[in-house]
Amino acid sequence: MTSDITLFVNPTAGRGRGARAAQPAARVLRDAGFRVRTVLGSDAADALRRARAAVAGGTGALVAVGGDGLVSLALQAVVGTGTPLGVVAVGTGNDFAQAAGLPVRDPDGAARLIAAALKSDGGRPVDVGSAGGSYFGTVLASGFDSRVNDRGNRMRWPSGRFRYDLAMLAELAALRTVRYRMRLDDGPETEVEATLIAVGNGSSYGGGMRICAGARLDDGLFDVTVVGPCSRRTLLRVFPRVYRGTHLRHPAVTVHRVAKISLAAPGLTGYADGEPLGPLPLTAETVPGAVRLLGG
Repeated sequence: MTSDITLFVNPTAGRGRGARAAQPAARVLRDAGFRVRTVLGSDAADALRRARAAVAGGTGALVAVGGDGLVSLALQAVVGTGTPLGVVAVGTGNDFAQAAGLPVRDPDGAARLIAAALKSDGGRPVDVGSAGGSYFGTVLASGFDSRVNDRGNRMRWPSGRFRYDLAMLAELAALRTVRYRMRLDDGPETEVEATLIAVGNGSSYGGGMRICAGARLDDGLFDVTVVGPCSRRTLLRVFPRVYRGTHLRHPAVTVHRVAKISLAAPGLTGYADGEPLGPLPLTAETVPGAVRLLGG
């Protein structure tokens, strides 16, 4: 493997932690004997173009320094190429890194694991999801959670996480169930009345909400969490449990394990890794072992 590796950096991730983390990560990798170059982008499209160019140019690894949004971009660049992926998780959520057992907000520790993996086994295979022409590493959201994302993205004030807290309160006030058409693997299409349906390659989204708590990155399957019809009071009472994953025991919650799922519902946008995929209908499929992940 070439000793040239590429740091793929989001300098604004985690309120500037991306920019601060790039230097110590690069230092550790250089001390381990690697030649390191850094790729930035003026926006997401430009960053992805540069990351793909680095991969096409033969870089020995693409190392994402940022949060889940940047990891998602990195997945688009490396899936199907054989180029291993490293993650220096310094964003706000870091759900992919947590699911993979990687260090969070520890650039030195993450870089040491990346260097060790490059010198030994070259990383371990992990799955990704494929939907709407994109790959995702964590969770595809639809329903109440995607409506919160929609509303939060439209808001200009306040900034940061508080914007989505307010968006959640507003969506709670307008809470309504969704009539989905759902097909699991190659089974029959069924109609499902639900508050939300989350499709998990990884276990969590939104900075530690373990909506698909049993999901694994290396089992070739999604965990699909269906939250059935419930009142505002029930949702508020059950919601704190999502951080522990104990919401899965509630009678309104059903979990399916599948390799493929199709979802259709009017007026809903699907979000994956926190980014909009597009309106339903969408079909998501697992891509087993699609990426070699360094460390973890």
